[in-house]
Amino acid sequence: MELAELQQSVRFFSKERGFDKSSLEQRALFLVTEVGEVVREVLKFSYHSESEKLEEIKEDLGLEMYDIIWNLCDLANKVGIDLEVAAHKKIEINRNRIW
Repeated sequence: MELAELQQSVRFFSKERGFDKSSLEQRALFLVTEVGEVVREVLKFSYHSESEKLEEIKEDLGLEMYDIIWNLCDLANKVGIDLEVAAHKKIEINRNRIW
């Protein structure tokens, strides 16, 4: 799935579920909570890297990562940012950046 397609999918789902009614600030707070959930899963991964539950932990981590992407798409939709355009611009900036 392309980034623009994902952003469009989030737009439709958000409208369908009434999430489009949340404020910009609320969506930003939801995003921060999802970052916290990713950190929690990373800690589980770090502490249980030898566990038989590692695949389950990785799956949970992936789902939480998606929640971050979803919230970023919804945030971008709320302010009218095309993430694909922004990504291409940032890639070019980074190509010429001295690290």
